[in-house]
Amino acid sequence: MSFRLAAYAVCVEDDRVLLARHVSPSGVSTWTLPGGRVEHAEDPFDAVIREVAEETGCDAVVERLLGVDSRLIPAADRAPGLPDHQNVGVFYRCRITGGRLRPEPNGEIAESRWTPIPDVARLRRSSLVDIGLDLARTEPPTGHVAPVAVGGLIQH
Repeated sequence: MSFRLAAYAVCVEDDRVLLARHVSPSGVSTWTLPGGRVEHAEDPFDAVIREVAEETGCDAVVERLLGVDSRLIPAADRAPGLPDHQNVGVFYRCRITGGRLRPEPNGEIAESRWTPIPDVARLRRSSLVDIGLDLARTEPPTGHVAPVAVGGLIQH
């Protein structure tokens, strides 16, 4: 099984959420939250700020920890030959303090944009978006969110 620790930013302003459009090497486009892999010896708190800057061009500050999600993606739902995968995501509420939205230089984020929250349901998106928005909306005391069903417009 493969494993990934990642940190994600949930940036909500005026009933809009900041989303990043990830384009896979095969050309498939999926909206997601800014964020990604926590590097070796890096604190997730620092990783989320770094990832927002790298992917969107914006400066962010962490306002609070929203929660942690641990998700198993079965090999059957991945590309042929890849094993089961566990993703542990640390979700933070962040506020954008500066910078300018732009594509990720030499990266897989083609664009970032503020999206009205009611419009999110119509987007092909990562389950991370739904997890982050649910955590931001409910602020569960335990920091745990119920599993999000994957399928249709919601992808792993």
